[in-house]
Amino acid sequence: MIKQINSYYQTNEEIIQNLKDAGCNKQTIECFMNQLNNDRLSEGICLLNKHRCCLLTNLHQEQKRIDCLDYLIYMLQRKPLK
Repeated sequence: MIKQINSYYQTNEEIIQNLKDAGCNKQTIECFMNQLNNDRLSEGICLLNKHRCCLLTNLHQEQKRIDCLDYLIYMLQRKPLK
């Protein structure tokens, strides 16, 4: 499977950089690269999907916070405090 991956990425360093850019920590990167190099791509993809779910959960939490601020700003602009 590493050959198929390498058709998109020329080096392991490029894969590692992509993982870093995606916010993966050192342990996740090492685990993924180990799985990739041992032809366990499906396990590696599962690991990346877990990381993606964590990122998405964080995104939703931050969106809720933004919504709260937007509502407060709206209410304050609509009826200023006396």
